[in-house]
Amino acid sequence: MRSNRATVRAGVSLAATLPMVAGALALGIPAAHAADHSGRGALAGTKPAWATAKADKGAAADSSRVNARVYLAGRDAAGLAAYAKAVADPSSPQYGKYLTAEQAQARYGATKAQVAAVRSWLKSAGLTVTSVTPHYIAVSGDVAAAEKAFGTQLHNFAKGSKTYRAPAASASVPAGLKGAVLTVTGLDNAPHKANHKEQLPPPDAVFKNAGPFSSYYGSRTASTLPSAYGQKVPYAVKGYTGKQLRSAYGAGKYTGKGVRIAITDAYASPTIAYDAANYAKQNGDKAWKTSQLRQVLPADYTRTEECGAAGWYGEETLDVEAVHAVAPDANVTYVGAASCYDDDLLDSLSKIVDSHLADIVSNSWGDIEANQTPDLAAAYDQVFQFGAVEGIGFYFSSGDNGDEVANTGVKQVDTPANSAWVTAVGGTSLAVGKGDKYLWETGWGTEKANLSADGKSWTDFPGAYTSGAGGGTSKTVPQPYYQKGVVPTGLATANNAAGNRVVPDIAAIADPNTGFLVGQTQSFPDGTQRYSEYRIGGTSLAAPVIAAVQALAQEARGGKAIGFANPSIYSKYGSKLYHDVVDKPTGKDLAVARVDFVNGVDASGGLTYSVRSLGKDSSLKAVKGYDDVTGVGSPAKGYVDSYRRH
Repeated sequence: MRSNRATVRAGVSLAATLPMVAGALALGIPAAHAADHSGRGALAGTKPAWATAKADKGAAADSSRVNARVYLAGRDAAGLAAYAKAVADPSSPQYGKYLTAEQAQARYGATKAQVAAVRSWLKSAGLTVTSVTPHYIAVSGDVAAAEKAFGTQLHNFAKGSKTYRAPAASASVPAGLKGAVLTVTGLDNAPHKANHKEQLPPPDAVFKNAGPFSSYYGSRTASTLPSAYGQKVPYAVKGYTGKQLRSAYGAGKYTGKGVRIAITDAYASPTIAYDAANYAKQNGDKAWKTSQLRQVLPADYTRTEECGAAGWYGEETLDVEAVHAVAPDANVTYVGAASCYDDDLLDSLSKIVDSHLADIVSNSWGDIEANQTPDLAAAYDQVFQFGAVEGIGFYFSSGDNGDEVANTGVKQVDTPANSAWVTAVGGTSLAVGKGDKYLWETGWGTEKANLSADGKSWTDFPGAYTSGAGGGTSKTVPQPYYQKGVVPTGLATANNAAGNRVVPDIAAIADPNTGFLVGQTQSFPDGTQRYSEYRIGGTSLAAPVIAAVQALAQEARGGKAIGFANPSIYSKYGSKLYHDVVDKPTGKDLAVARVDFVNGVDASGGLTYSVRSLGKDSSLKAVKGYDDVTGVGSPAKGYVDSYRRH
């Protein structure tokens, strides 16, 4: 499934700091300028939207502790954004002319003089510098020192049923540092973290699927269960494996040989090497080679109980096994964050960029857009831009709650998938038939109806909406140039007459009812820990699948990095290189029957029977052409080979 950053944060309209203006203009989109007051440079977006006069509970105690990060703008923020666009644009003469990590830092990173000046300013205000990285300077100190440094008062504000500290006005920096500072994070102390919406089974809580199953779509019909949409429906598949997914998405002879893929999540599964090797052996995937899977992990983990560390193990397992199933010769590096907080997840992404650990990065986590704030958006986008100039592409799952109305009451997209600098991956329900033949896909969206007590009908058919691929129109991110002329005007202008970013960009299998088989060590009721397999889905599956397909494409072009892929993805729009996914590909409504263990492990606690309708994603619809469930579609035969011509 998919992890989501904290629902306790409130949204802020995305305003731009000075460096963010440059990034926006580089993508051909309008942006606001930072304000200037009292001779200082304001850092727009550093005051949360929930820090209102009505919610103000007064000044925070001067002695309270503040831990903040001052992100550095670098020596040429406008140049960074412009070059990030140029190297990713197939029509640009600079297309594919990537820089090394060292060259990128030398050309666009902060100078020693800038770092020294920012450090001097922070220390003169009474703050203690706790660490310095190529991206930020971390500081700690009391409220009084933070107020002096950032030119704003810190107050306590009511946010829902709780009270948090936040700036009473936008933070600012001295006039002489306006070009050196990108933004500051940490002045508000509302939790900035990720957590699981739908918990993946942790090692201490076994989960197994009950049968009967189909081995491929439609191989076994639920003939003894009631009809749905006027016909008997097939049982859900046991879980697709690599051979079936490779066939569906046109892998051909390619295996990802020589391509490096990174995966980010929080924490690290202690059994990942064993589980991945065992899974490959059990399901016909190529055996892992020595050193083909490695982990880059922090020295220490934090907030393990708060973040539910064990719940992240399944995320890593899904991502690693899905990547290897589709691109069995790719080298995989798992980069684990020290916690589920944004700061630590950002550090993981930065490690990949600073040491160029991979060309393709799969990320199965995120949050609703309303919980993102401009300070963090700026920090994320800067990392993505550095990645782009180095030839690194970031792929983010689009979400598992459709338009988010059922989850939050507000129609919105997810972040960081909403960033104009990443590839947002939507989800489908996939039918692979006999002989691994691709049959069709619908947009992923599920309605569930349970079997009646007498077994003769489905209660309240087609039932309630349960989950679906995230998508829609951003309220904060202007439309990037590569979406113009492809995304329908009605979608682009849904929240802004000038046009905004629409999510997703591309899609792949996500529906848990047509999902992927995963193998993981789990703890059973008898106290033993052993390997077992279960079917799983979510856009947490779609993201690594697309990342793996991109690895095949990179191999096809002789190993040359694809980098930030969106301009290339959209340049192929409307061709036979994509499956144009619609919700009724056969002309009729579709569904599968599913049987589950009540206790999640065996039949001793009984079984539940349900019918799961396909292609019912909240208010979002998969239609002919671009749509906000599947983007341009899913990769078809010929997609991978098309990169040979780039």
